[in-house]
Amino acid sequence: MNKMKTRSAAKKRFKSLPSGKIKRSKAFKRHLLTKKATNRKRALRHSAYVSSADFGRISRLMPYAAA
Repeated sequence: MNKMKTRSAAKKRFKSLPSGKIKRSKAFKRHLLTKKATNRKRALRHSAYVSSADFGRISRLMPYAAA
């Protein structure tokens, strides 16, 4: 049986943790930053976890993740 392929886009955007959660970075931090408040940009620096609603879809894209 052949190996399943991990989606390259998912591989670059998500990281699987030993706890089974999937870590992601926050959106809206790429461009047009001059109009965004400093507090907002500072909050966007931190990573977040994939929500339970999206967890199934994301984990199917990464079949060999620890989850």
